[in-house]
Amino acid sequence: MNGGHGKYSYSKNSFFQRKAIDGAKELINSAVAEKLEMEIFSSSNIFRIADLGCSTGPNTFVAVQCIIDAVDNKFKSHERSTTSPKYQVFFNDVVQNDFNELFTSLPSDRKYFAAAVPGSFHGNIGRLYYSNSPDDEVVRSYEAQFAKDMNNFLSARAEEMVDGGLMALIFPGRPNGTPHSQVYSNKILELVESCTIDMVKKGVITNVEALARNKMSAYMASPEEVEFAVQRNGCFSIEVMEILPQEKAQPIEMTSTIRAGMERSMKELFGAEVVDKLFDLFHKKLGEASSILESSKAANLFAFLKRKPIETEKFSGGC
Repeated sequence: MNGGHGKYSYSKNSFFQRKAIDGAKELINSAVAEKLEMEIFSSSNIFRIADLGCSTGPNTFVAVQCIIDAVDNKFKSHERSTTSPKYQVFFNDVVQNDFNELFTSLPSDRKYFAAAVPGSFHGNIGRLYYSNSPDDEVVRSYEAQFAKDMNNFLSARAEEMVDGGLMALIFPGRPNGTPHSQVYSNKILELVESCTIDMVKKGVITNVEALARNKMSAYMASPEEVEFAVQRNGCFSIEVMEILPQEKAQPIEMTSTIRAGMERSMKELFGAEVVDKLFDLFHKKLGEASSILESSKAANLFAFLKRKPIETEKFSGGC
């Protein structure tokens, strides 16, 4: 992600991520109200929140405040509770993330203690990516890789969370039964990849080896696949699973959004001198492919998970 406050910074080009958070607010509020167990709190009265993949803000602050508001409401409605807990928030992202920008932007009226935790949150950072291939064996291979990586992710979170702890996941996906080739997010990444291929053919990009190493595609899981992965892992129960609408952007908005997320890696792979040309071409291709993009399927998945008691895991043969 691009840090800072520049034209193509994440902070200025993360509208669609914000829409996904806004779309999940009511689900989070109702899930916390119904599923948060007041009995699990210790006498220290500290409630800990972690945002995995926080980037540079401001969306992470919106997400954190949504959780805090939901927990406060739960405490106010609980007959034995008199005061809300103290909040401790851990902001996590890769070490290259602009944490200086993040902490400079912390809300002045926040009611929580904040800490940065740099580093990957994946137990296995293998590729989860697949988009469009006629080879069923390739599809099965990426399905298996997704299941493996999701299991590692859930097992890592299980080690960090208390019994009864809650986890909300929001990520791009696809409705059950939708072919990968019809998924909106995959179409977008295919266009980015086609731009790099065209620029290689024209001699603008000369680092062909880097292009081969960075083949762009994306594996978008379905609710059924997520449910299977969670059940197989055994550490969590699924309390809520919903498909949320994913807004489709106009070419200029999508270009800025993708550039904010990919510009740094593109510079490292192909050189800073080609970045403007690459995203100009991407903007052009978005316009040319408007009818294809409009007919594709766009969806975000919302999963609300609850940490099972350790005794239950052992009994069921889980993690």
